[in-house]
Amino acid sequence: VFSKIFSHEALESYLPKIQLVIKDTLRAWSSNPEPINVYHEAQKLTFRMAIRVLLGFRIPDEELGRLFEVYQQFVENVFSLPVDLPFSGYRRGIRARETLQKGLEKAIQEKLQNTQGKDYADALDILIESGKEHGKELTMQELKDGTLELIFAAYATTASASTSLIMQLLKHPRVLEKLREELRSKGILHNGCICEGSLRLDTINGLQYLDCVIKEVLRLFTPISGGYRTVLQTFELDGFQIPKGWSVMYSIRDTHDTAPVFKDVDIFDPDRFGQGRSEDKDGRFHYLPFGGGVRTCLGKHLAKLFLKALAIELASTSRFELATRTFPRITLVPVVHPVDGLKVKFFGLDSNQNEILTGTDAMLGATV
Repeated sequence: VFSKIFSHEALESYLPKIQLVIKDTLRAWSSNPEPINVYHEAQKLTFRMAIRVLLGFRIPDEELGRLFEVYQQFVENVFSLPVDLPFSGYRRGIRARETLQKGLEKAIQEKLQNTQGKDYADALDILIESGKEHGKELTMQELKDGTLELIFAAYATTASASTSLIMQLLKHPRVLEKLREELRSKGILHNGCICEGSLRLDTINGLQYLDCVIKEVLRLFTPISGGYRTVLQTFELDGFQIPKGWSVMYSIRDTHDTAPVFKDVDIFDPDRFGQGRSEDKDGRFHYLPFGGGVRTCLGKHLAKLFLKALAIELASTSRFELATRTFPRITLVPVVHPVDGLKVKFFGLDSNQNEILTGTDAMLGATV
């Protein structure tokens, strides 16, 4: 089922919807007279993407905002100690989950009753159809569980990577300008506007420097620190025997920090993935932001597509600058994010801004 949900055809159909959600969000950020908290707003953005694009729910904005607040309560308390006392994190998490499930059930029922005007099959449609193909109509509880799983998969890690992307574009204006140059050279960006109909999946996948930028964000700021696996066969590592059946944890972050293929590991350098160097091509398990092996992240292609679409919109139609004197410290728990959320001021859209901004390095350094 998940291979269908994240297939090339499915991603192609999601792309215009992803673009719309991102455009609307950047327009809202730009119209805000105050700096925004990028991490918090990126969480809202990825939640909206999951609800509107992956699940195809037509929930009004006000209701969507309330559902997001409930979802945040659920996520914040999902790893609480299972101590069922009044006012405990566990009890708050359970209550949030119940409220969330009620909201999702209402949205699913409305979706099942209203099938008019659909121009693409979303992930929930594929899930429902797959059940029918196997002669098993999914129960409402199964649909709610599947829906929650899809939201969870699309939410925290993508919000983390989106925030890291924005921070690195702020820190490295030359990288942003090089992105713009690639978009111009491919006929995507013209006079500060994205050319109509220019963004198709194959076009985006053909943007080599954009791919390098996203890869480098995920190398240096991998949203999650590692993963768990069960040992299938007893093996030896550095003189220690690891028995079959044990659970082991591998560290993605430490792997990226110590892998010999990466030069100057602490430096943000997208060109390390370019054709001349291809540092990620040496060895199988030096670069694994989405895990590795048969249990690699199923949604990795959707996550990368979302990040690429966001980068294109940021490079094409946005002007933004850091609203604090210095860049914030990064914390790693529960996922990688700036301690203050990253305060950034976005400005109103100007069709000529990208032409103006190519003028001098000083201007690039002041306002991206």
